[in-house]
Order: sequence, then structure tokens, then C-alpha cells
Amino acid sequence: MSMALYEPGLGYYSNSTPKFGHLPQGEAGQGSDFVTAPELTPVFGHTLARQVAQAMESTGVDEIWEFGAGTGALALQVLEALAAAGKTPARYNIVDLSGSLRARQAQTLAAHATVVHWADALPDRFDGIVLGNEVLDAMPVQLLARLNGQWHERGVAVNDADGQLCWADRPTGLRPPLEIGGAQDYVTEIHAQSDAFVRTLSDRWQRGAGFLIDYGFPEAEYYHPERHMGTLVCHKGHQVDHDPLTDLGLKDITAHVNFTGTALAAQDAGLGVMGYTSQGRFLINCGIVDVAAGFDAKEQAQMQKLVMEHEMGELFKVLALAPAASTGSWVPMGFVAGDRTHRL
Repeated sequence: MSMALYEPGLGYYSNSTPKFGHLPQGEAGQGSDFVTAPELTPVFGHTLARQVAQAMESTGVDEIWEFGAGTGALALQVLEALAAAGKTPARYNIVDLSGSLRARQAQTLAAHATVVHWADALPDRFDGIVLGNEVLDAMPVQLLARLNGQWHERGVAVNDADGQLCWADRPTGLRPPLEIGGAQDYVTEIHAQSDAFVRTLSDRWQRGAGFLIDYGFPEAEYYHPERHMGTLVCHKGHQVDHDPLTDLGLKDITAHVNFTGTALAAQDAGLGVMGYTSQGRFLINCGIVDVAAGFDAKEQAQMQKLVMEHEMGELFKVLALAPAASTGSWVPMGFVAGDRTHRL
């Protein structure tokens, strides 16, 4: 999964193929594979900027760190909204492994060139507001398969007969974090890399707050006995398939986020969990209805997809983290009602 997504020049996020947009390949020349919330409507970023502004003021930081900035659409929206409110940050830092996406981000953010900076890695120490929209789901996972009652790690091999890639299972001591009920065969994922990501944040992050937005579930739902085929899927041309061994480097491979695991890894590393809720509730708490009133009818219609339960509003969640020095007595506005931390 790491090679298919990030191998220099060849991996999906390392090559120059289009990825983000409203229309699939062959329509209007856009050639995209999927759409994320910032590409759906700028109402998303303008609403998130309200939470960013409150977090900057409450924690006393003046920088933003965005991971996996895609086309730069979210950065543009947040910077525009903050500038309009007179709260432009001193720096907007982007950490992105994709050179082709960096080039697109630079073009998108040309009007904010004096504020935007790119980094290959985190510094040893930093302060700031951390943003990650659909970042955790793109971090490589390990596949576990319970077959006839025995757990295996599922890897990739070359078929001797035809030279094609195929699955290969080997017994393992690795286990999901929960016992999976029943005797049925069962495939799922564990998330060592995303857990390592939040541990790295904790090691270097001094002050600020972070907001991780992604599709996923708390642990009890993620490892439910009926979710026996796991969550790993691929996206290409706005179509979903379940075969990551084909079209290598030409399609996205993704797995849902185990938000309980992410929150526990953060807590174990010394970060505080400031809130957890659905994207719909988070955006409503941040005033998305008022924000949308400043946009035309088309954007207001798109805004509804961000909050409606049968669209993105329920499947997507928001997890807020903060270094111990910044937890304090403040409550992020996105979690003032409908917080679900107790359900992690």
C-alpha cells in the first residue's frame, strides 16, 4: 500500500495524474477520481476557519500546519476566511509528500505566497493549529485475515504461474485491538502508521490544537463481527472497487479510520482529546448555516451534503487533539453540543 501510494514518481500520490474534482475521467477533461469536502464547496473551509480562529486565540499560536493539503483548496478557503476576519496567521505550513500536488498547491495559493510555506517533515519543536482532512485514511494499513479460526497477516506476492500480483497469507501474532466475535472468516485492518503519526505529533508539538477530519468509526463499530470484509477500498474515476492489486499507482487505496485507536495512541503519547463528533454536528456547531448564507444557492445546496446524515455528515468524523499545555479550560466550538468522546 505504501509503494502503490507513495513510491517516488510511480505511486498514486507521487505521480502527476489528476485526483481531486467533481467529475470522473473523460468528463469535461477534469479526469478526477474522487471529491473531498473543500472541492465540494468553499463553505467547508470557511466554516472550519471559525474553529481555527478560536483555537489560535485560545492557545496563543499564530501558525497553521496542514498535512496532505491536496489541491490547496482547503488552505485557500481557510486563509481567505481568516483574512476577512483580520486573523491571518503568521505562517501556513503545508506538509505534503507529493511534488506534483505541491506544484498545484503553489498555483492555488499564489495570492498568499508570503504566508504559505512547505515542509518535507516536522521540525523538532513546533507550535500551531494542525489540520488533516482525509489524511489518516491514506496512511498504509496492515491487513489481518482470520481463516478457519487462525489469524494471518495478508501480504502481496507474485504468482509463479502468471507473474501477476496475488494475496499471500502467513500466520501472525498480530491481532485486532478487540476480540472479534463468532467463528466466521474475517478480514480487517490495523493502523500502525496512523498511530505512529500521532505519536510523532506528540513528541514535537508544544502548543496549539489539531482537527483530524476523516471517514471512520469508533472501535466497537470498526471491528463489529458483521464487518467481516474490512474497509479497504480503491477509488478511480469516481468508482469504488476492492482490488488494490490492479492499476497500481493509478488509483487511490484507502481504509476507514479507527478513531478509538487514534485517540488512544494520542493519549498514550501525552496529547489531550478535546472532542470527537460527526462532521455534520461539528460544522453546525461552527455556524455553517450562517457561513453558507454568504454564498449563492449552488453552494448552499452543496453545503447540505457536508452535514446530512446520508451524505458526509455522519460517516465523516472530527477528532480534536491538543498538547497538554493547550488543553486548559477552553472548549473547541465544534464540540459544544453532540460531543461523542464517551463513545470512543
